[in-house]
Amino acid sequence: MDMKNRIAKRAAQEFKDGMVVNLGFGVPVLAGNYIPEGVKVILQSENGILNFGANAKKGEDNPFICGAGGPPLTTLPGCSIFDLATSFLIIRGGHVDMTILGALEVDQEGNIANWAIPYGNGKYGPGVGGAMDLLVGAKKVVATMTHTAKDGSSKILKKCALPLSAAKAVNLIITELAVMEVTDKGLVLREIAQGTTLEEVIKKTDAELIVREDLKVSDIL
Repeated sequence: MDMKNRIAKRAAQEFKDGMVVNLGFGVPVLAGNYIPEGVKVILQSENGILNFGANAKKGEDNPFICGAGGPPLTTLPGCSIFDLATSFLIIRGGHVDMTILGALEVDQEGNIANWAIPYGNGKYGPGVGGAMDLLVGAKKVVATMTHTAKDGSSKILKKCALPLSAAKAVNLIITELAVMEVTDKGLVLREIAQGTTLEEVIKKTDAELIVREDLKVSDIL
């Protein structure tokens, strides 16, 4: 299983029976492929679909049924498709129990930057989209991301450097190396991936980590 799917599968372990869960584009939407057995969740996508299932296989997809970012989805009985205004009424109305989103940076205070990529002269792109609504509208926020950037620098920071999508919004961070929980006391390291070490995780994390005494080795990452 590749890195993105491992992160998505671990994120799916946060699903609880009866939850309404928003899945963002990229890694988050893959979590719909790994709903734990016996757990029933209602998946929502900001582009206007409610109660979908796993990603559709090639040749079995419907071009009119897709998630955020365009991946084809399967539908479940009772699936609803609606306009953006209705979708954001659900999000802003506090009806989403959890959202799983991607991120460019997250810091130890739970601040998140997931939209602004600098491209010169003080300009950023591509645009914040629905992230800010989800980050303040959902009851729990899970950030899924790679632990480091392409140049090897940490994306888990003491303080975000990029423009924020929301302040103190993130509850849980899942990377290919670790699972970290944002708490009032700081960033708590809950799990590390198989094949890595505590020393490696600390070295690749700019943020200050509080290591749990019962630190686990993940059976998924």
